[in-house]
Amino acid sequence: MASFLTGLIGRDIGRSLSPWLHEQEAAAQGVNLIYRLFDFAADGLGEADLDRMLAALQLCGFAGVNVTHPYKQAVIAHLDELSEQAAQIGAVNTVAFRNGRRYGYNSDIFGFAENLRTGLPGAALDQVVQMGSGGAGAATAHALMGMGTGKLVLFDPNRDRAQTLCASLNAIYGNGRAIVGDDLAQAIGSADGIVNATPLGMVGYPGSAVPQACLEPRLWVTDIVYFPLETQLLAEARAAGCRVLDGSGMTIFQAAGAFEHFTGRKADPARMRASFQAISAR
Repeated sequence: MASFLTGLIGRDIGRSLSPWLHEQEAAAQGVNLIYRLFDFAADGLGEADLDRMLAALQLCGFAGVNVTHPYKQAVIAHLDELSEQAAQIGAVNTVAFRNGRRYGYNSDIFGFAENLRTGLPGAALDQVVQMGSGGAGAATAHALMGMGTGKLVLFDPNRDRAQTLCASLNAIYGNGRAIVGDDLAQAIGSADGIVNATPLGMVGYPGSAVPQACLEPRLWVTDIVYFPLETQLLAEARAAGCRVLDGSGMTIFQAAGAFEHFTGRKADPARMRASFQAISAR
């Protein structure tokens, strides 16, 4: 029986369902897979420890690891090679170890796009407001552009980071399609939907990136956070009459992509969704 050691690097990830998703899919395929959490916050580690952690996992024979907030961009400096897509967006959520080298991939783009396509069918994309432009935000922004978003308005406390992402998006998809917003209420007032690509709402990061007063019934709202499934933003958006979509689908679809990088086997997203729903119902 094939065996694989895998895991997840990030901060405040104790409630992640990734171990369950990957291990259940492996069991269904007759594969022995162990998936472990490496919570840098709980272990007193920081960004400076990334290379040491990756080296230790390689030495222990890991097939690879997922990477989540806040290290999706920082981890790139410690990799040997990037997929074309990961290099294009400047963020990595999956690292595979092969032949003594570290390969970086990004399955978040596919995960977000599939979640939006299947979870909010027919959602208008003429203008979208996105909160956040970090590693996850880069992936969701590229996914939105690839799905045909006409104008993407980015908001981030780190305006330089948002400007950098805008420049990259415009160079690829067409000048002027991405801008950095100045007035959130005004931007939302003419938008079709809102994407939260920040950690706000996640366990350990309470709050919402969008003021409740900005939410109107005509909007669709989606969140990349999935623990909890019902973030403050989604609860307030639902109460305002918006169409809402949680981050579970993005997690499932990106996990399916990562599983293939780790094992060389295709995952079944429908089966992974059933696993997600089973553990969430407990």
